[in-house]
Parts: sequence; structure tokens; C-alpha cells
Amino acid sequence: MSAVIVAEHLLRRLEGEVPVTLIDDVSLSIDRGEFVCVMGPSGSGKSSLLYLLGLLDIPTAGRILLDGEDTSRYQEDELANRRLEKLGFVFQFHFLLAEFTVLENVVLPMRRLGRLDEAAQRARGSELLERLGVADQGGKRPSQLSGGQRQRVAIARALANDPLVVLADEPTGNLDSAAAANVREILRTLTRDLGKTVVAVTHDAAFAAAADRCIGLVDGRIRAGWQGPAARPASASPGPASVSPDAPAPAGDVP
Repeated sequence: MSAVIVAEHLLRRLEGEVPVTLIDDVSLSIDRGEFVCVMGPSGSGKSSLLYLLGLLDIPTAGRILLDGEDTSRYQEDELANRRLEKLGFVFQFHFLLAEFTVLENVVLPMRRLGRLDEAAQRARGSELLERLGVADQGGKRPSQLSGGQRQRVAIARALANDPLVVLADEPTGNLDSAAAANVREILRTLTRDLGKTVVAVTHDAAFAAAADRCIGLVDGRIRAGWQGPAARPASASPGPASVSPDAPAPAGDVP
């Protein structure tokens, strides 16, 4: 498999009277069709890394290659276009727009990209809602849905423009166990059946166990040698380090 995301020596530092380093010399490669989780103690830089990989933030140093393209050369409008074309996002809180129906929320990214006419946008939106088991909710407002249903709609929206990569930040963190298991299986299915790459930040051991591999992050650095719940059997080829979701946060960790 070829790499769809390559990060080279990423540094993310907040300047100020006391500079704060969020990500410190992180290099990694993620292949097409992989389901990768990022784990670590609170404040370890997991979400910061996800935002960098998703082109939502710009590294202080280092570079990110997305589908072979060096994104460090892009201006903000070009980064926005790459996000629309190649990336989909799912967050702990669904961020569906309350004033729009479920179907309208799913259609919005397609409308922004402008590749399809309105009829085709609505047809694809309906198809995605059908695939995710919420087709009968298309005319409702997000406030009329359960938490699990809202998160499935958020996944449908993330898939709207047929992205290469879906990035998820604690996608099950606000759900009960049954809804969390459903979302976990949906994301697993994206890689298994649709060939999507999924990169997810999580504290959920069951979620991590469903991933192909886990990357452990501590103090903004990849921590080698930690074995987490998704660790491969000893006979398997080792991947990047895993980390236990219950590991204590190091003193002085950035919140």
C-alpha cells in the first residue's frame, strides 16, 4: 500500500513569554486504507497532531505530504480546497448546523466544493444517509436525533466529497456504549469496504482494539515501545508504538 499521509519532523510551538511545544519532531506515515488510532494521556498533543494532519493548523516547522503533495507550499485558500477535496472530519461533538435539516447538513460540503449540481448533491446525500442507517431522518433537524444518530450524520457529512482520509477526534467520547460500538464499526467498515483511510484520536480501548495500529503520543512526541490495547501479536510485524489509554499524564503536561 502507498502512503496517503506522510509527516516529516513536525513541530508545533505556541510562541509567547513562555513558549509551549504541542508537537515535537513527529514523523509518521499512514497508508491508504489503514485504520490508525492516536492515543496518549490528556494533554499529550493528540488533537494538535490530528489538526496538523488535517490541514486545520500549520506546523511551526516540518511538512505534511497529502496524497504525494507537499502542503507546506500552499496558501490558505489552497489548503481549504485540499481539505474539501481529500479530507473529511468527525468530532466528539457533531457540529451539525441546527438551522438546517439532516440532509442539508450532509449536502453542505458538496455545495462548497461545487462539483455536483443540486440534484446530484441531494441524491448523494440521501445515499450516504441510507448507507449509515439514518435515511428516515433526512428531513429532521439535528436536535430531533439521538446522540448516536447525530454522529452517524456527521460521518455521512465527512464522506460527502468522497475523501481519501477521514480524521476523527474522540468520535465516541460523547456516546453511550451501544452508540459508541455502532460508530466504531462504521469507521472500521470505511476502511474494510470503501478503502478509506481513517485516523482517529481516542481514549476508548475498545475503539483502539478495532484499529490496524495505534500511535502512542506523550509530551508531543511519539513514544516508542508502549504496548496498548491494539498492539499486534508478537508474531505480527510491528507498527508504530501503541500507548495505553489509562497511562497517567506526565507532570507539566499541556492541557
